[in-house]
Amino acid sequence: MDYQLSILNSQFIRVAIVEDHKIVADGFERLINDSENVRVIGKAYSAAGCMDLLEAASCDVVLLDIGLPDIQGIDLCPKIKEKYPHIKVLMLTSYGELFTVNRALEAGADGYLMKSCVQEELHKGIRTVASGGRYLCNEVNATVQNSERKQLVFTRREMELLQLIAEGYTLAEQAGKMCLGQNTIRSYRQQLNIKLDAHSTVQLVQKAKELKLV
Repeated sequence: MDYQLSILNSQFIRVAIVEDHKIVADGFERLINDSENVRVIGKAYSAAGCMDLLEAASCDVVLLDIGLPDIQGIDLCPKIKEKYPHIKVLMLTSYGELFTVNRALEAGADGYLMKSCVQEELHKGIRTVASGGRYLCNEVNATVQNSERKQLVFTRREMELLQLIAEGYTLAEQAGKMCLGQNTIRSYRQQLNIKLDAHSTVQLVQKAKELKLV
């Protein structure tokens, strides 16, 4: 049997660890069980063992290693999602390259953790995906944001307007400060919304701050 099952009260967030190195799996189990409301329900050491474990026990979050002996975790993720759509998948890996992160998210992963993450990130990641959110650890989030920032190109005027919007100036005030007509300001604003995929002023400013544009 390529998995180890634990008995657990359902009042906790139930986590299954899928990691082919037993000593690593044991280490993460200790870190997870140190949390007040999260517990490990079992550990599996292969993709086959993972599916057997999920069949045997109720689970909320799978902490899934990318490098498994029988199938890559990225390829296992959609299989888990198809059979257990309620289960959240949090990737656990040593690979922080943007290509690998994007592949994991496209495969349906709800979050991405580096094995070098601190305990606080581990607990936060589990709670975030368990509640329906997406979680990227700090290292991976920085990589994604740097990539997004490089792909976006803003004109000097757009950056000037973005700063004024972030500072709370009205449309008329923005036009006055930039010595432009309000229709021109609206046109610049529309381009900013498109580039940042924003649908409101709050969302526009929030995304600009996340990308450290303002």
